[in-house]
Amino acid sequence: MSQAPAPTAAAGSAQSAISMIARQAIVNGQHVVIGYELFNRSRSVSGHTAASDVILVFTALSHAGTEELVGKKLIFVNCTHESLAGGHLELLDPDKVVLEIPPLGHAAKDEVAARLPILTGLRERGFHLAFNHTVLESAYAAWLPLADYIKLDLSVLAPDQVAVLISYAGRHSRAELIAEKVETAQQYDMVSTMGVQLFQGYWFARPALVQAKLLSPGQASIVQLINLVRQQASTDAIEEVLKKDAGLAFNLMRLINSAGFGMTREITSFRQAVMLMGLKKLFRWAALLLTASRTGGVPSSVGQTAVVRGRLMELLAAECMSPEEADQAFVTGIFSLLDVMLGMPIESALGLLSVPEPVAAALLHHTGPLGELLTLAQACESSNDALFDRAAASLQLSSQQINMAHLQALAWADHVTET
Repeated sequence: MSQAPAPTAAAGSAQSAISMIARQAIVNGQHVVIGYELFNRSRSVSGHTAASDVILVFTALSHAGTEELVGKKLIFVNCTHESLAGGHLELLDPDKVVLEIPPLGHAAKDEVAARLPILTGLRERGFHLAFNHTVLESAYAAWLPLADYIKLDLSVLAPDQVAVLISYAGRHSRAELIAEKVETAQQYDMVSTMGVQLFQGYWFARPALVQAKLLSPGQASIVQLINLVRQQASTDAIEEVLKKDAGLAFNLMRLINSAGFGMTREITSFRQAVMLMGLKKLFRWAALLLTASRTGGVPSSVGQTAVVRGRLMELLAAECMSPEEADQAFVTGIFSLLDVMLGMPIESALGLLSVPEPVAAALLHHTGPLGELLTLAQACESSNDALFDRAAASLQLSSQQINMAHLQALAWADHVTET
């Protein structure tokens, strides 16, 4: 992969960091790699947290580059049910991504049915879905037609169980079977004889670590970019901002040229990147980048809280408002801690940004529907029951709707501010 064009100034303003990403190959019967499963191995990440593996895709594609990680292969990534509606998936080319869907534990039919619309929607958008062998149980019958891949874990399944599952899957699904945790030649011979054609495990390859270099752009450059996008400025004006901040330019070119973004040819200019990404995606990317920036010693919890608020408000607005208002709800939540992030009063912080009037009213005075949503989001953080009940009643939202959206928002934001 050739390098992105070098920024012309302010290269010293970017801060560098290293994150560790592991990948393990998934191969076919000819030992040709068809995809990689990604794992986060950074020291800052303690185990698998909700959405961390899904948002790992965005992190990996933005910062690690294409060839070092997955090339043109499929990306397999574990996810949680709470994270599946996350806006980060909008930044990816669905055709390149396989979402590994976990079982629900002691699944009841109503739980399986409740998750079906989200899974169906992901499949219709073009994402591939993978499940483990439990999807072959009768409780998950509604999910089975959605399966592109079914993983058979040889560390927990006896040979006779494997044979029964392979036979059942062949009769009742169109999914390709992947034997995982393949550690010996005998295991490989057994499952390949039974008809399995895809394999993953130590017998083929152990997870390999890749160092992902990350450049952190300056907050001033991100704020300037957000302003220009909100004003629908010319491509020339946006391009000039990118040329002046190495971190901003580096991250954008990594993302746009990643396999997950789905470009058929390499993008080598900032102008091409801006035009192909589009203003809506460019704004969401820049807003998330602002919350994760580290200059000025702002605690990471501040950025994470802002991301949770933005996503929570967006999800709730989608229940009772127009798509445009849902977008504005995201803006309101993610900018609601600008005073802390930028170290100045909120009035002064908003003076630096171009935001719609309803957003400004919500941030400054907590007025209008967006102000009510912001109040509700803050009530969720503080466990203020009276405030929660008043805002929920005003918005005509049930506690169940709010709690589900809050869980999804927490899951989605869980790893964004650790990248």
